[in-house]
Amino acid sequence: MKSLVVRTVMLVSVMLAAAGVQAQSKVAFINSETILTSLPEAQDAQKQLDALTQTWQTELQKMQNDLQKKFDEYDKKKLIMSDKRRAEVERDLQDMDKKMVDFRTAKFGSTGELFTKQNELMKPVQDKIFKAVKDVADEEGYDYIFDKVSTTLLMYANPKHDMTAKVIAKLADK
Repeated sequence: MKSLVVRTVMLVSVMLAAAGVQAQSKVAFINSETILTSLPEAQDAQKQLDALTQTWQTELQKMQNDLQKKFDEYDKKKLIMSDKRRAEVERDLQDMDKKMVDFRTAKFGSTGELFTKQNELMKPVQDKIFKAVKDVADEEGYDYIFDKVSTTLLMYANPKHDMTAKVIAKLADK
């Protein structure tokens, strides 16, 4: 019985000590969207991505218009076409559609050029932000800094711990 009491007291002591250590952690948050909108490099990268996307969207729209035009012509004349000619035109339409789908996948797919270009342009910006966050955390003695934009990870944020302005100031110093 005495052994059980001793174990219980020790367990409670360990839990209280752990809670005390945990209470000493310093936590803050940032707003990565605000930081990104304040960085000229991020804005430039986004402009490049937008221009590239617009170019590809225009090309894709032209392909779609050409396909629609050819389909409309086919639809009007298919009753007077020979079976051989109808099969040729249908094959051409299928080829045009396949080229359009392939183009869309190559440019906008999960491993497409847009994804690759976005990683290429944004990686240096992200690295710069991560370094600034780490520098601020080290200088200010923070143990954890969360991104407020990731709402699933942070359910409440006291505004007095917002480090966004300090990270922007740190980035401006560089």
